[in-house]
Amino acid sequence: MKTTEFEISADKYGLKPVGTIPTASSRLLSLDFFRGLTVAAMVTVNNPGDWGNIYAPLEHASWNGWTPTDLIFPFFLFIVGVSITFALGRTGGMEKGVIGKIVKRSVTLFLLGLFLNFFPKFDITIVRIPGVLQRIAVVYLACSLILLKTTPRQQVYIFCGIVLGYWFLMTVIPVPGVGYANLEPETNLAAWFDRIILTPAHVYKPAKVWDPEGLLSTLPAIGTGLLGLLTGTWLRSNRVAAEKVAWLFATGCLLTLLGLLWDGLFPINKALWTSSYVLLAGGLAMLGLALCYWLIDVQHYKRGVLPFVAFGVNAITVFFLSGLIPRIMNLIHVTQPDGTEVGSKEYLYRTFIAPHFADPKNASLAGALTFVLIWFGILWWMYRKNVIIKV
Repeated sequence: MKTTEFEISADKYGLKPVGTIPTASSRLLSLDFFRGLTVAAMVTVNNPGDWGNIYAPLEHASWNGWTPTDLIFPFFLFIVGVSITFALGRTGGMEKGVIGKIVKRSVTLFLLGLFLNFFPKFDITIVRIPGVLQRIAVVYLACSLILLKTTPRQQVYIFCGIVLGYWFLMTVIPVPGVGYANLEPETNLAAWFDRIILTPAHVYKPAKVWDPEGLLSTLPAIGTGLLGLLTGTWLRSNRVAAEKVAWLFATGCLLTLLGLLWDGLFPINKALWTSSYVLLAGGLAMLGLALCYWLIDVQHYKRGVLPFVAFGVNAITVFFLSGLIPRIMNLIHVTQPDGTEVGSKEYLYRTFIAPHFADPKNASLAGALTFVLIWFGILWWMYRKNVIIKV
């Protein structure tokens, strides 16, 4: 029988031949696909051709509420949680030096994020300390240690304690200097905490006095990772695939509904990472992964899968470089016909993409998709050469 491309990939990922169901020790192709899809979306929204012309679904909600873009980061943290169970669950955490490796990886991720914030000025007096990679590092560290030291039942209790405790902190505890609990951008408890610990010099500059990846709001972000942890444990169980998928769909729907209902008391808000947002995003991520698992790992649907898998297996690499390279390009100035100078990235966009579109929003989207397609080409080559850069 002729060996198909999918069978080669399945063997590479430790999966069984077509017609069998992945076992508890298998690596899920669907997980790499889901991760790749999420990172591709992240690169798209982070690199528009023109920041002044963006379609509404590709922007974050201004405060309360949510857009599809607001789901990307929690989806990734959810995937981090799922991935931890497959990375650490095989040995039960008994491998020698496993905690040291976890700490080393967390520190590496944190430093990579800090480097992006430092670049290109490297001014320690004004550098932003929090960030996306920094939050991933903290969530990875916390969830890994929780997996090693607790049972799934205890993890459920920890998750409930986090979402309920954060709700109590944000809606009941009076904010020092304000006198009452509130959820406004600059006067909520998380913002106060950022100003006290980080000071305004080390937070997200557009926000000035608080950070969307700040300290206190990282606590519920760990809750998002825990949902992934529990999902991964369930997927690694020896239950039949249909039962796994049915329970994931049911639980995902329940979490999504609870998040929407809780929105009336504790508004869905990405910047604060509210508990209702944890439930909503976690529920939708669970539904998305369940669908991918059923189609890819159970039904062996493979059309269009592998390009996103290529994104997924080098996710941190592409996220880091897709943030660094545009900054480097903007340091290289190019003189335009009118005599003004712009960064090389903007020059390429204005010269080769924008003139072909009447609608500036379409041009901006085309610029983002062009950037993603270039990365698709690079990552596909890396995938075919089996080049995987591990952090």
